[in-house]
Amino acid sequence: MANNRKSIYSALAANLLIAVTKFIAGAFTNSSSMISEGIHSTVDSTNQLLLLYGIKRSKKAPDELHPFGYGKELYFWSFIVSILIFGLGGALSIYQGILHIIEPEVMKDPFWNYIVLILSLIFEGTSLFISLKEFNKTRNGAGWWDSIIKSKDPSSFLVVFEDGAAVAGLIIVMILMSISYSFQIPELDGIASILVGLILGFVSLILARESRSLLMGEGISPDTREKIAKLAEQDAAVLRTKNILSTYQSPEEIVLMLIIDFKDHLDTEEITMAVQRIRENIKKEFPLVRFVIIQPD
Repeated sequence: MANNRKSIYSALAANLLIAVTKFIAGAFTNSSSMISEGIHSTVDSTNQLLLLYGIKRSKKAPDELHPFGYGKELYFWSFIVSILIFGLGGALSIYQGILHIIEPEVMKDPFWNYIVLILSLIFEGTSLFISLKEFNKTRNGAGWWDSIIKSKDPSSFLVVFEDGAAVAGLIIVMILMSISYSFQIPELDGIASILVGLILGFVSLILARESRSLLMGEGISPDTREKIAKLAEQDAAVLRTKNILSTYQSPEEIVLMLIIDFKDHLDTEEITMAVQRIRENIKKEFPLVRFVIIQPD
């Protein structure tokens, strides 16, 4: 989680520096795409603040109303971030682009736009490099898409997607803005805004899908479930593991429930001791499992 904070802080610093300069450049040059990029950076800055808030809230200690803790706060705020990317980032960029296609304005000298875009590309590229480096530490050799699907920490890949979308958007804006000014086709500036909005919309759908799955109670993988079942069945008192239910309360905390068929001749005390052994073995083997509920069948 500390590594994730590092990538979030770097992205936040980059976006705050860039957002103001984009808005100023867009206002002076009548560039729709620059205004859209300013909106994009502002939304990204807000998103990083919300992620940091979600991480902080997820660390709150359990209480009477939330006996399993507040870990799912991170999933909630990650889902909110995905909605903001779509609503404030994507939709506003598309709207801004459509307005400039309907009523195109000839762009003034885009010199300062180029300066801002190049600086933005440097800052965003640096932030993307840092976020990719931190995310690679969590992949353990797995493929990119598999790592995203299997990840239980949306803050680890959310910043990667945001920075990647930002870099892609900047490249599109630079290319179309240059063509727009060179050939006096002001509509291309609006098209650049729409393309940036579509990129943000696509990214938000992926992030919303993953955050929603975790928020609704995504459980452990089938392989892990099978390993836990075999570990429980190694105990001499167990006939078989009938079912395993699980949910991630946070990226670092799993709630686990096992329904176990114990041998018939065991008395209550022997079953109680077996339950304690199984619980200790599971927690030792799987450190993320913080709560183990065992139901004898």
